[in-house]
Amino acid sequence: MDRFAAITAFARVVEAGSFARAAERMGVSVSAVSRQVAELEAHLNVRLLNRTTRRLSLTESGQAFFDRSVQLLADLEEAETAVTSASIVPRGTLRLTCSATFGSRHLAPSIAAFAARHPQMRFDVELSERFVDLVDEGFDLAVRIVARRVGAARVLCCASPAYLERHGEPREPEELAKHQCLSYEYLPTRNVWTFRDSKGSELGVRIAGPVHSNNGRFLVGLAAQGIGISREPDFISAPDVRAGRLKPILQQFESPPLPIYVVYPSRRHLSAKVRAFADFLAERFATEKWGRA
Repeated sequence: MDRFAAITAFARVVEAGSFARAAERMGVSVSAVSRQVAELEAHLNVRLLNRTTRRLSLTESGQAFFDRSVQLLADLEEAETAVTSASIVPRGTLRLTCSATFGSRHLAPSIAAFAARHPQMRFDVELSERFVDLVDEGFDLAVRIVARRVGAARVLCCASPAYLERHGEPREPEELAKHQCLSYEYLPTRNVWTFRDSKGSELGVRIAGPVHSNNGRFLVGLAAQGIGISREPDFISAPDVRAGRLKPILQQFESPPLPIYVVYPSRRHLSAKVRAFADFLAERFATEKWGRA
């Protein structure tokens, strides 16, 4: 038995969640992957995976072995990159996750630019609002608005011209308490909006309104329809502002910028592909204006 190949196959099965997906990603047959994992279990004399017709799950021993295997494979990849061109030229498949709106508008062109520089790279991308366990789900990297800071987005408080005509335009943050405000799920204080005055002092205003959601693009769309006031990053709001569907308000009171991070599993070493892409995003997003309104 080739122990390295068997360990790699086992790790890929766990990361992919099935033998079939692991085999597809590795470019081998399902039977070959299944045989390697079975031989590994026989060699260790322990069951690593619980198999059912619907799903796979790790046994207690399997979880411990997987954690060590991930580190072992990362260390081996790091050792290889130290003596091969991979330390300069990233290669392989990078699995990453990002929110849908930010991913489609800003991560996609970033991947395109990076792939043009590094044609040996492949990307497996999940666009989702959910929070993922990078290790358990086999992701190399996550781009999150919530670990390394790579940029920041301006937050715009906006309402449609029709809404402002009906309800009046607030001139002070405190006036928002009397307005229909659209709240976002994943902010630390979802019912409190924070502003800074010209002196840098922060003011928190408790808001309420007819709609609460976990999707910023959805809330901005509602604001453009005149339902209420949205407070979302400019990379979401800017197109509607440019089109005249939304008008920024309270611009003299700056909202704290929204940090953008790349997050990766805790490992002693980062692979060349992860490090290169994280560095690329940091350079690109540091000067990104997000299509400012």
